[in-house]
Amino acid sequence: MFKRAFDIFFAVFALLFLVVWITPIIAIIIFLGTSEHPFYIQERIGKNGKRFQIYKFRSMKGVPPVNDPLLSAEETTRITSFGKFLRKYRIDEFPQFFNVLLGQMSVVGPRPERQFFLDQIVEQIPRYRELQKLRPGVTSLGQIRYGYADTLEQMKLRARYDLVYLDNLSLWTDIKIIAFTIVVVFKGKGK
Repeated sequence: MFKRAFDIFFAVFALLFLVVWITPIIAIIIFLGTSEHPFYIQERIGKNGKRFQIYKFRSMKGVPPVNDPLLSAEETTRITSFGKFLRKYRIDEFPQFFNVLLGQMSVVGPRPERQFFLDQIVEQIPRYRELQKLRPGVTSLGQIRYGYADTLEQMKLRARYDLVYLDNLSLWTDIKIIAFTIVVVFKGKGK
């Protein structure tokens, strides 16, 4: 209950003091560069295997294939120059604070995956399914220690960090992950 209260407080703070005022600027830049909707919505798997729609700022042109999920390494030609900037500073993730308010995500938790990739990770790392006991996070130990994954092998390496998080759940762990995330954002260490 305390974690949920913290999530709501943090999400409201982030939305009011960060997301609300930069969204119109980012939306205009995305629309001028792509003529597409500024938000990208994709189905992910959340707590207890429940499906939800994750919100992100659009960083790619066009529509990804629905029946043939691709990783970002396979779609590099679709990433816009502004999209690279959004990813570098993790700004593309900011709309996920709406997911936090809706109770679909937490500020800190394991990375939410698509069912297609989740099944492949669980096949090779069966314990990975235990992460579904938690709400997925806007940030995670895997995200700050490893970053965005471009291949299934990289996703599996990142998954191991999320399992370390599962074994070390605490408010102090969450605070450290948030602090490291802020450093990553300001240093532009996303990719």
